[in-house]
Amino acid sequence: MSLWLVAIIAGILTFLTRLSFISLLADWKMPPLVQRALHFVPPAVLSAIVFPDLLMREGAVSLSADNHRLLAGLVAIVVAWRFGKIMPTLAIGMALLWLLQYLQP
Repeated sequence: MSLWLVAIIAGILTFLTRLSFISLLADWKMPPLVQRALHFVPPAVLSAIVFPDLLMREGAVSLSADNHRLLAGLVAIVVAWRFGKIMPTLAIGMALLWLLQYLQP
């Protein structure tokens, strides 16, 4: 079986799996408690992905000034809180990280 055929079949199966939930639950009214809880899913997932990278260095928690990722991440959090826009947050956070890494002895 060729790679293209496998990719097409996988795509069709993924589509049908998602479509089945949409069509089966189309008439279901989600309870307000579930709707409110779902608002916390994206921040929780993002935190689970980002915070270990910010806090861990060489397999251990590093809260020192030597942890450039943590410093850049904290500045990015402040920028995101202050401006509420993704591009300044990414630009300033990455620029600071690169600067700190460049200046590292």
